[in-house]
Amino acid sequence: MMERRMDAALLVLFLVHLATTLEVPLDLLEGLPQPPTITHQSPKDYIIDPRENIVIHCEAKGKPHPSFSWTRNGTHFDIDEDPNVTMKPHTGTLVVDISRAKAEHYECVYQCTARNKHGTAVSNNIVVQQSRSPLWSKETIKPFVIQEGVSLVLPCRPPAGLPPPIIFWMDDNFQRLPQSRRVSQSLNGDLYFSSVLREDSRNDYICYARFPYTQTIQQKQPITVTVLNQDPADERKPTFLIPSGPSSSKMVLRGQVLEMECIAEGLPTPDISWTKVSGDLPAKRTSFLHYQKTLQIVDASESDAGDYRCTSRNPLGSVHHTIHVTVKAAPYWISGAPRNLVLAPGESSVLTCRASGTPKPSVSWSMNGVPIENSPKDLSRKVEDDTIIFTDVQTGSSAVYQCNVSNDFGYLLSNAFVNVLSEPPRVLTQANKVYQIIKNHQALIDCASFGSPIPKITWFKDSRSSTLDGDPYILHDNGTLEIHVAQAHNSGKYTCVARNILGIYENHIYLEVKEPTRILKQPEYKVVQMGRSVVFECKVKHDPSLIPTMTWLKDDGELPDDERLIVDSDSLTIIDVTESDAGVYTCIMNTTLDHDSASAELTVVERPDPPTDLELTDHKKRSVQLTWIPGDEHNSPIQKFLIQYEDSLHHRGHWHNLTEVPGTRTTAHLKLSPYIHYTFRVLALNAVDFSRPSFPSRMVKTESAAPDENPTGVQGFGTEHDNLVISWKPLSGLQSNGPGLHYKVMWRQKVVDSDWTTVTVANNSKFVVSGTPTFVPYELKVQAVNDHGAGPEPAIAHGYSGEDLPVAAPENVQAVLLNSTLAEVHWDPVPSKLIRGHLKGYKVYYWREHSLHKHNPHLMENQILTFSGNHTHRMLPGLHPFSRYSFNVRVYNGKGEGPPSPTLRFDTPEGVPGAPTSLVVTNPNLDSLTLEWSPPHDRNGRITGYTLKYQPVNNSNELGPVEELALPANETSVTLLNLKYSTRYKFYLNAKTVRGAGLAISQEAVTIVDEARPVNPFGNVSSLSGEDGTLISWEYWGPEQNFYVEYIVKNSEGEEEWKKELVNGTQNVMLKGLKGGLSYRVRLVAKGHHDQPLHLSEELLVSVPAVASRQVDIATQGWFIGLMCAIALLILILLIICFIQRNKGGKYPVKEKEDAHTDPEFQPMKDDDCTFGEYSDNEDHKPLKGSRTPSNGTVKRDNSDDSLVDYGEGGDGQFNEDGSFIGQYSGKSAIRETAEGHESSEAPSPINAMNSLNSFV
Repeated sequence: MMERRMDAALLVLFLVHLATTLEVPLDLLEGLPQPPTITHQSPKDYIIDPRENIVIHCEAKGKPHPSFSWTRNGTHFDIDEDPNVTMKPHTGTLVVDISRAKAEHYECVYQCTARNKHGTAVSNNIVVQQSRSPLWSKETIKPFVIQEGVSLVLPCRPPAGLPPPIIFWMDDNFQRLPQSRRVSQSLNGDLYFSSVLREDSRNDYICYARFPYTQTIQQKQPITVTVLNQDPADERKPTFLIPSGPSSSKMVLRGQVLEMECIAEGLPTPDISWTKVSGDLPAKRTSFLHYQKTLQIVDASESDAGDYRCTSRNPLGSVHHTIHVTVKAAPYWISGAPRNLVLAPGESSVLTCRASGTPKPSVSWSMNGVPIENSPKDLSRKVEDDTIIFTDVQTGSSAVYQCNVSNDFGYLLSNAFVNVLSEPPRVLTQANKVYQIIKNHQALIDCASFGSPIPKITWFKDSRSSTLDGDPYILHDNGTLEIHVAQAHNSGKYTCVARNILGIYENHIYLEVKEPTRILKQPEYKVVQMGRSVVFECKVKHDPSLIPTMTWLKDDGELPDDERLIVDSDSLTIIDVTESDAGVYTCIMNTTLDHDSASAELTVVERPDPPTDLELTDHKKRSVQLTWIPGDEHNSPIQKFLIQYEDSLHHRGHWHNLTEVPGTRTTAHLKLSPYIHYTFRVLALNAVDFSRPSFPSRMVKTESAAPDENPTGVQGFGTEHDNLVISWKPLSGLQSNGPGLHYKVMWRQKVVDSDWTTVTVANNSKFVVSGTPTFVPYELKVQAVNDHGAGPEPAIAHGYSGEDLPVAAPENVQAVLLNSTLAEVHWDPVPSKLIRGHLKGYKVYYWREHSLHKHNPHLMENQILTFSGNHTHRMLPGLHPFSRYSFNVRVYNGKGEGPPSPTLRFDTPEGVPGAPTSLVVTNPNLDSLTLEWSPPHDRNGRITGYTLKYQPVNNSNELGPVEELALPANETSVTLLNLKYSTRYKFYLNAKTVRGAGLAISQEAVTIVDEARPVNPFGNVSSLSGEDGTLISWEYWGPEQNFYVEYIVKNSEGEEEWKKELVNGTQNVMLKGLKGGLSYRVRLVAKGHHDQPLHLSEELLVSVPAVASRQVDIATQGWFIGLMCAIALLILILLIICFIQRNKGGKYPVKEKEDAHTDPEFQPMKDDDCTFGEYSDNEDHKPLKGSRTPSNGTVKRDNSDDSLVDYGEGGDGQFNEDGSFIGQYSGKSAIRETAEGHESSEAPSPINAMNSLNSFV
């Protein structure tokens, strides 16, 4: 038996693994059969409003569409026999009209059945009950009279309603009664007082019950509470009012709300706390209500079972209560309700009805609404507890199976059909659908299919070389192809192929991977002062094939409709910013596929509003307390407050800074000075600016007093050699402390037992003492005095009387030579008493008398070096070598310089010479040249000789080997022999003394060319003209490397300049600027280095041939000449005819014919314009050669440009191929159709016309 069960379990596991649900898409596939499926039904516990019609829902789908029937209280409900009940068309929904019946007659248990030929589905048992809101039973409630401090419970006990009512307490003014830790409502609606107070006395404690379905409110009789305070209750430890006893128990169903409450009484009012004895409270699902008295846990689960402890505590003690919670569960699905099966004949599968509950539920099966044990036997079906196993199903075995799972707390009823079909595959996804995906996002390409057996889905891309079943592709069970991270190369054409044993079906789908939308430059946080402008930038990059839309939000809402807000393609500008503009601005770039957003905050700042409500308190003799209320900061914190005062006694209208306090303070302790009439004001400072001043405070007056301080900055100095100036910084009006401010000035020489000399000085800042010895130290004091007395004892300052010029020069002066340009001067310091003032320093006067070279003249270059401080030696830099210098030293003080020391002399030694003054190249020959030079200007000693170095330089400016030549000092020229001809050389020449060689002077020169060659370095200059320009070629054997071509029009005026064109290192150039038909003078120029002369070639005369015009001259074309001749001939003929007509005696064939016909309608020729009258005969209707005859018989002229009509008024005419003129002449009136014979008129020949003209002439 055990083995059979194990085999069945393994089979179920295997079939569950193979089983796949397949919903028949009735809306997409017409004609496919499907058993019924319940799609909508009323809830199991259906509470109705008795005032409205009862509607019991039951809707289902299937193929064919199902029919519906009902049972009521387990028996068939014949709807046709009840006139108050109707069923909605195409559904099973019942509508009960209660206008003719009572609702309670229909409070029953209903069940709906939907059936078609493939099966039967049933609904849940729907228990219909009407909502009830009964009245409170009438009762007389006695008033509650109670001592203050004891506990009290006011009962509510509302009538039982369906559903239960919502309870609340109010007074007779419909105001909710206040609740607190002391007074609260319990879960059953009673009102609990842990201890009553006198203010709890009232006669309108009213309990209300609101019934939600009927929206009615029922009211209990008012309760009166009277609290006595004759013998108030004593303080006591807490005790529980509810629940009673040390422990209790509570049961809750899984998924419902677990509520536990503990209400305690005590004095003082106790506090309530909760803990779970066997674990922790679930933080996310737990809340505490009614001032911690109620513990609520939502969505209760089995883990919430256990013991919970509530603790009530006040200062006198505590009490505990334990609540044991058990969690039961109505049946619930473990892995979902059973799912429909669509099977092909011969397939196998399972129906699973997995559910759980506490206690464990029982499972029963039905087929088409009939218990399965009473259903027809089916060998392909086997029931194993909560599973039905189908093996090798056959056509015709479709049915609907019901699974009922129940226990003591409820049931679950589910319908699942087994539909046996045989269908080839079909792909339901739209053909050629285009999916657009953002790069790096997930791509899901659908291939919804249907077929029985279930089709197998395979995917191909583009060339269909292989199936898409590996990385990066993921194929889902429903046929969807997933690309986890789509890239650009994933774009393309995809083919979805669905196949089963009955056929194959494929569908093409396209994937386009787009570039993501990204904000490249995000808006930045802005702090802007009110009234200014601000710009938020939002630069975005997006896929060019997607149309972007930029949207700006403010604080996650639309932008205000304000013309100050200007939205551009990539920015938002706000002009004249106001305080209301502050907020968070978000730019959102949307495309049809994605979006990107970025936000930035705008803070609008302004200088703060002025402080208000200045108040002076704690006024003392020398201090006062100032407080104020800060103004609006305008989004910029106040950094500090500046307190200013006005002294209306001394400086009315002038405000002075008194002190500053941090921006976090709103009070300041101000020190006051005597003899001031104070008025205070406060300014606030933030990051923008100071605020406007506050309104002034009230005035505070201080009494006079002696000065508290003396002047500062006391000092003594002399402006003359026999005076002493004593100066100080006078006191301000704030420091004077009273009227009559003056100063007591005291001084004495700084010697022992010297007496102070004192004078009184009015309000001034200095005093001059005359007749003092020269530069004597003094002690000084200045004391402030007013009408109330003198200030404190002043401190002693020090100073000196006036200075005079020093009377002595430094002694023992000497110079020590360190090198040819540097000497050190030494001296003994001058005694301080001979300086007669403050020592400032020493000055060294020195000058260069002359150079020791015999050729240099005497020089007197006076120079002064000043050395501050008390020094005894200093350096003399920058001396000239080989020169004689004189110098002396002087001391100086603040008054000036003393006498000079005796003048001394020293000679500087020789140094290196300067560069030679000049270097000139003369007499250049084929292999020699002469160099001439001048000695250095600064010889700095005796010249002992010269050194000459030279080296050749090639055309690439590369230097050759150096030759060196030593020359005696008495020479100033040298001739160099055996040089290379036509070679550039570079020369370096420097002079020498015993100290070494000096700087060199350089020069370049070129030896002349070989006599066998022409003197001009250019040769074989030639030109060649072509379509692209004129090519100039030449040869050159000079050393120069820079060439250009010059050209000018021959015989041009002297003012015109030669035009230049550079040559890039070649010996030919193409001149493209020469105009055809002109002659030019052309020459070549070679430019040397530095100031060397230019080399010019001989001028070349270049004649540029004229270019034949490529435009066709119309005057030379044969067709144009022929056309002009034909036009001239026509004009000539017309003139001949006119002349003949003017000759009245003239006759011509047409005229004779006109004379022979006397037609009354005939119009003779007009004399004034040489036009003809109307002429016609039968031949006129015959078409001429090359003409076109219209349907009305008239001959219309051709569009030829050679028509006579273009040159004179008359009828149609045309030329024969030989050029002769034929035709007819007619007037402008309609042509008459007459039959006047068959003769034709001949046109006059040009010869006859000419003869007539000759006769006329």
